[in-house]
Order: sequence, then structure tokens, then C-alpha cells
Amino acid sequence: MEWFVGQALAAAPYPDGFPQTRKIAYRPQEHDIVIEIDFPRRSVIPEVREYKFYKTVPEIRPVKWKEPEARKLYAQLVAWMTLRVVHEVFTVTKALDLVDVVVFNGTVTDVDPATGKDTLYHLISLEPERSLFEGSLELDRVTDPIRCLRGLDARVSPNPYDLEAVQPVVTFDLSRFRLANDSTELADLDSRTNLLQLTPTEFEKLIEKLLKAMKFDAYRTVDSKDDGIDVVVTRNDVIFGGVCLVQAKRTKNRVELSTVQAVAGAMADHNAATGMVVTTSWFGPSSIAFAKRNRITPVKGAELKHMIKRYLGIDVIPGVAEPRGRRASEGRE
Repeated sequence: MEWFVGQALAAAPYPDGFPQTRKIAYRPQEHDIVIEIDFPRRSVIPEVREYKFYKTVPEIRPVKWKEPEARKLYAQLVAWMTLRVVHEVFTVTKALDLVDVVVFNGTVTDVDPATGKDTLYHLISLEPERSLFEGSLELDRVTDPIRCLRGLDARVSPNPYDLEAVQPVVTFDLSRFRLANDSTELADLDSRTNLLQLTPTEFEKLIEKLLKAMKFDAYRTVDSKDDGIDVVVTRNDVIFGGVCLVQAKRTKNRVELSTVQAVAGAMADHNAATGMVVTTSWFGPSSIAFAKRNRITPVKGAELKHMIKRYLGIDVIPGVAEPRGRRASEGRE
């Protein structure tokens, strides 16, 4: 669903210079999809409104937008973009009957006048239901997009041109997690290192390093105290989107179903799009079935070994071989 909606939004044309960054997270239990897009900066409004020819000079001179006009144009621009994205998402998912609500956050990254640093501002946030959006609006006849959004109970910045922010309905903010603040790299592993010989912290750092090598943005949490989550992963593209919560399980025993269920609970609590359990051992059939139903990727020791070899160029021993005939012996897991 995230990939499908991302492809639809990516195909929608915008003028040159408009940002194409977006985050997407589908939550099947809630039948909603969370979209966060970047608005263009205020500089997208051109300084020149038109050119006039003066016969008496004779000369062609530029006529600039007045500041109130530029403010109004920018406010209308972000409002129209919001309505367009929500409309596009509802349209492309209508036949699937899997999305009842679109949660939308519209942001812009611009210079904070007080600090001079680039800062993220939420300018618009709303969560309209399909029945309300499609049943009460005729978008081709709407002339005031800001009033239209407010009629949908949207949180709209009263002064988007001045970067006056609103509180988002749902956020992808990583500050909810206590992330490790060390920059210590994991020492190079000896050839064919047994992963069970690593400390829990070293194993977590290895998984963080592996995910970074796979082109994800990975952040290790502090002492595994965030609901059992060891690494928080993001990637801002139309295929991944959102947040993935990772638990690194260094063990010689089978990963219990309760471990996978705990990751699902953390995903719901943090509005995460997906989850992952990476282990040195293996999973029982019930754990694999539960993971599949709840957007969790189980990575067993044998798979982890190949991933480390492929992306880090290191040959390791996962530590525990998956028992033969486990399905027969673990049918009542």
C-alpha cells in the first residue's frame, strides 16, 4: 500500500523546483494512511508579478508582488497542495476498500530567523474521513482552499508565510525515542566471528551498521529501554517511508512469539509503519505467521549471515543452526 500510494504521488506533476520528499505509513488496523509531504519554501513565489511597457520612457519595467499579495499566494499554494494530495490518495485507493482516512501533514524546512538554522515547520495537518471528503466537497468548484480545509477541521497555520507552525495530528518525530548519542564504530569483526560471542550492545551496533550499509537511516536506542526496540530505522522514499522498529535478538534459542508480539505493540504505540526482528537463531511457525500479518520482517541467523556478507563483506557464524524438523516439534508453539 505504501509503495502503491507513493508511486501515485510521485507521478503527479509539479512545477520545477517543488520538493518531492514524502513519508508514507499505512496502518491496516486503523484503515488509514499517514502522509507527510514537504511544501516549497516561500521563495517559490516569484518577486516579479508582471512586466509593463512605459511609452514615455520607453522602457519595460518589472512590477513586483506586494507583500500582502505574496503572503496570500503562498497560503493558497500550500492549501491547494494539501487538497490535491488528499484527493489523489482517496482516488487511487477507492477500489481497494482499504483506506478510510488520510492523515496528512504538510511541512516546510526553512531558516529559523532566531537561530539561522534550517528548521522543520508543520503548516497544515488534518485527518479527513473518506465519506466526509468525497461526500461534502466538489473540488472543481472550490475557490477558497483555506476555508475548505478549515471546514474539514484541519489545523492550518494562520501565517504560513511567517512559518507559524501548528501541532501535527500524527508525527514521524524520532525524538520520541531515546537514541544513543555515541559515535563509536563497531570494531572490525575477526574473520568468521561467532555472533554469540558479541555483547548485546556490540550486536545492536552491528545491526545498526548493517542497516546503514543497506542505505537506511538507522539510530540505536539507549540500552534497549524503548519497549524492547534496539534500532529505529527510516528512509525517505516512496518504497519504504515512515518508521521501522527493529529488535536485535542475540540468542541461541528460538525466538518466542511474545517477542514478535512486543514489537507489534511498540509499532502501534509509536505509529511505526513496519517492524523487524533480527536474530542469531530462528523463528517458530506461529511467530512467522504473526509477523506476516503485522508487517514485521523476521530475519533468522542464516539470513543474517548472508546479509552481513553481502553488505559488510564480513564472513560470520550466526551461532545456532536451525533444527531440522522444527515444524513438527514446534507445532504447538
